[in-house]
Amino acid sequence: MNVPNNLFYAKTHEWARKEGNKVYVGITDHAQHEITDIVHVELPEVGKEFSKEQPCAVVESVKSAFDIYCPVSGKVVEVNEELLSAPELINQSPYEKGYFFVLEVANEEDFKSLLNDEDYKKIIEG
Repeated sequence: MNVPNNLFYAKTHEWARKEGNKVYVGITDHAQHEITDIVHVELPEVGKEFSKEQPCAVVESVKSAFDIYCPVSGKVVEVNEELLSAPELINQSPYEKGYFFVLEVANEEDFKSLLNDEDYKKIIEG
């Protein structure tokens, strides 16, 4: 499993990549592997605000639909519209091309409860 060491991780398998006051959000390699063939994604609207751990997107596979939770509080400033026509990018490139959206961070304290790569590996390896 690919678990980059420059990201923050939620126990619900979302990742957050901090770049200044902005945060890129997606699901982990482990999560996309468990979900398997992603066929549809529902992204949040630009301008919408979310609290930490609030459902913010939906991923659908050939098997089921899964809620995606916001790893930190903030306002959506960009969505990855490429996913609307090519949701398989989440399976192919979960950390780069398959990101879901970008947030403007509302509370820096939210990062303190997220996991680093080593702690996340312990969760997925059981």
